[in-house]
Amino acid sequence: MALRTLFSKKAFTTASGFRPIAAGDRCFLRQARGLTVAALPDLAYDYGALEPAISGEIMRLHHQKHHQAYVTNYNNALEQLETAVAKGDASAVVRLQSAIKFNGGGHINHSIFWKNLKPVNEGGGEPPHSTLGWAIDTDFCSLEALVQKMNAEGAALQGSGWVWLALDKGSKKLCVETTANQDPLVTKGANLVPLLGIDVWEHAYYLQYKNVRPDYLKNIWKVINWKYASEVFDEETA
Repeated sequence: MALRTLFSKKAFTTASGFRPIAAGDRCFLRQARGLTVAALPDLAYDYGALEPAISGEIMRLHHQKHHQAYVTNYNNALEQLETAVAKGDASAVVRLQSAIKFNGGGHINHSIFWKNLKPVNEGGGEPPHSTLGWAIDTDFCSLEALVQKMNAEGAALQGSGWVWLALDKGSKKLCVETTANQDPLVTKGANLVPLLGIDVWEHAYYLQYKNVRPDYLKNIWKVINWKYASEVFDEETA
């Protein structure tokens, strides 16, 4: 199924002087005259296509329930924000920021995550070549060393969050970062571009791996879409 637009138009007023939310994090924003609302993206593969690395049951729940909840709650928060701005209710505007960040971040992060995965029979797990492969060798010595580092940091992350392979556009080097809860990578630095993100919330693996997060991290590399990560890297370094 083709990936459809993640954000769509809604007639939110901008009479308050609030600027429209800018496009970012590769989420294919379609700008309206006002605030931009989110939509659940289709996946490019069936829910069971990533088995046995990730079960179809997990993928269905993760996409239809968890990601959908972030989309719904984000859009609801935007509606409430419009009302609060129209009323001049500063306390409500401030209060809503955490819901917008959490649910908007959840939408951004998951939209990247689905594109970071690919069935084995379509090339999932095939190691990166060309420029990204060379950059990994330069900055981490080898792909195996990078995988070990991301697995270690992902396993050590307390509570819920994400582990990322990022391009630092300032230093022009690759780095590994973690973010808590649903914080998007941009919260760690405006120069950081997400190439690969792995969800380490329990909802991403618990039904299959129980509380053994390291096993999930070990197996997810079998379905990583390195082609997508390479395309982002090439675009950002062109």
